[in-house]
Amino acid sequence: MNFNSLLHNIGEQLDSDKLASLKFLSLDYIQQRKQEHIKDPLAFFTALQEKRMLEENNLSFLKELLFRIQSLDLLTRYLGISKEEMERELQIPGKAQISAYRVMLFQIFEDVNKEELKSFKFFLRKEIPKCKLDDDMSLLDIFIEMEKRMLLADGNLETLKKICGLISKSLLLKINEYEDLSRERRMSLERSPDGFSNGEELIGKLTMSDSPRELESELGTSDKVYQMNSKPRGYCLIFNNYDFAVARKNVSKLYKIKDRNGTDLDAEALKNTFSELHFEVIDFKNCTAKKICEVLESYQNKDHGSKDCFICCILSHGDKGIIYGTDGQEAPIYELTSYFTGLKCPSLAGKPKVFFIQACQGHNYQKGIAVETDSEQQEACSGMASPSQKSYIPNEADFLLGMATVKNCVSYRSPMEGTWYIQSLCKRLRERCPRGDDILTILTEVNYEVSNKDDTKNKGKQMPQPTFTLRKKLYFPLD
Repeated sequence: MNFNSLLHNIGEQLDSDKLASLKFLSLDYIQQRKQEHIKDPLAFFTALQEKRMLEENNLSFLKELLFRIQSLDLLTRYLGISKEEMERELQIPGKAQISAYRVMLFQIFEDVNKEELKSFKFFLRKEIPKCKLDDDMSLLDIFIEMEKRMLLADGNLETLKKICGLISKSLLLKINEYEDLSRERRMSLERSPDGFSNGEELIGKLTMSDSPRELESELGTSDKVYQMNSKPRGYCLIFNNYDFAVARKNVSKLYKIKDRNGTDLDAEALKNTFSELHFEVIDFKNCTAKKICEVLESYQNKDHGSKDCFICCILSHGDKGIIYGTDGQEAPIYELTSYFTGLKCPSLAGKPKVFFIQACQGHNYQKGIAVETDSEQQEACSGMASPSQKSYIPNEADFLLGMATVKNCVSYRSPMEGTWYIQSLCKRLRERCPRGDDILTILTEVNYEVSNKDDTKNKGKQMPQPTFTLRKKLYFPLD
């Protein structure tokens, strides 16, 4: 049987539920945005081939997928391997390609009955809009929505643990077992005397190590300051979304979303500031969610070898864990930052990746005229999020994310002056960089300035939130 016939025959045996399971288990390789258009198994196989995850002489990922969804008859009949052989193979270090985190979530999905699924939706009703929790939504769909809104991630399992603890202790036990195994694996890596032998393995370790000193040693550097000598320093992308007419027309829940008056003032301030700091500034106006992702993917594939840094600024409407494109479609912040991990963009490995996001992260819609918000909803903000809530950046080194506001809350924008956050950021960068202050010192000043502002009409406040995995001091020298 030739390769295409093999895939066709396997695809014929997979129903829509099996396809949904395969897509979920492949989310680390095919992003959810690109999975939306996959409606049948053959389209899924094509997507895997495009990612080089499925080839005529390499069926290992397909075997693992069929094993995880318990399609053991297909595994044996078409791929010639038994359940027992797969179990032994996946015990070999480095053989498993589906993350233990995603396997754990899938096992929970398999064990949850209809009544428990209803309970899941009930306990999430304050975190996820009701329209997203319809009757047809599976637990896998819920997990994807939780990941979009940063309620769930590897290393951020508290919300899931809390719900599982209320629903079923056996589900909670699965999570605890996964965390125990992850902890043991991490400790084993830290004890390993062998180290890493090549560049690819070193980049992989960037996603696992908790020790900046170990990373600095392996990268061959002993200083505590990121290099910032190249000119230009790197690319600075500015996505400036003003016109949301398409969103108002196409997305029913955004029918009252306004155009972002004053955003051009922010874009101009960012352009002038980062040009002065020797970055090559490229601006993009009124981008859809798809366009933003396409641009970032194109810069992911560029060679940043001669650059020292990468900066991305996004000015748009937003909600919990996401920003909106001008078409009203969602782009998860975590997905946007993840384009530049060490494995996906090796030429930026070990270099700072900086994101500034000017968008609301909650449901408050400011009704005033002189001061507006960047949220599309009307409900009042219930309060600020805990500082310990999970970041929107990948769990690896050298990322910095500056959010205009904490989770659940709005950020403010003046049509005549720009946003509180971006204007303060640019002002402090221009003042403090010549004095030799590092970026975290500058962002602390921004926090102080913005938090002291008041929306006098509605007695509102704003608290920016920087999150980072920087390993060294980050300066933007003028010389």
